[in-house]
Parts: sequence; C-alpha cells; structure tokens
Amino acid sequence: MTTQEPAGGRFQSFEAFYPYYIHEHSNRTCRRIHVVGSGLVLVALVVAIATLNPWWLLAMPVIGYGFAWVGHFFFEKNRPATFRYPLWSLMGDWRMFFETLSGRRRF
Repeated sequence: MTTQEPAGGRFQSFEAFYPYYIHEHSNRTCRRIHVVGSGLVLVALVVAIATLNPWWLLAMPVIGYGFAWVGHFFFEKNRPATFRYPLWSLMGDWRMFFETLSGRRRF
C-alpha cells in the first residue's frame, strides 16, 4: 500500500490510487468537511428532482468542491488530488463518504 504518487508517473488503477487519496485526507476535520459536503450534494440532488429546478444541479459541484477545497486548503494544507486525478478523486470522495456512513471509516 503506497501513500505517495508513483515516481515520474501516474497511478494505473483506482485501487492503487485510493490509499494515496486516503493519505491526502489524514486530517479529521478535512474528512468531516468532505463527508458533510458530499451529503449536501445529495440533498441538492433531491431538491433538484423534487422542485424540477435545474439550478440545484449546477449548485452540486460548487457545494461538493467548495467543501472539499476548504478542507484541503485550510485544514489538510495540501493540494486537492482533483487537480491531477479528477475522476479518481470523485470516486474516492464517494467511497470515503459511504465508508464513513457505514462505520468502516472514522468520522
């Protein structure tokens, strides 16, 4: 299990990337902010469907990335992996979210 990016290259799979992703979320406050932001993204999705108002769909990435980036810049003090691994970071956000909700990851 590696917690560093591969020297001179990129991760070849999400499974190889995920330990690095988790390491980049070592700060408990950062993780909490991520989980709250992801939860609010789901709330925005429900509101968008319930009201048929597409503006809520546009709010979803603002909410999700806004919370995540606050966690990284102010608490974790690192550069979000989203900038280099956008899809795998998004997948990591949701995996960490569901691991936290299920009790497999500490909140």
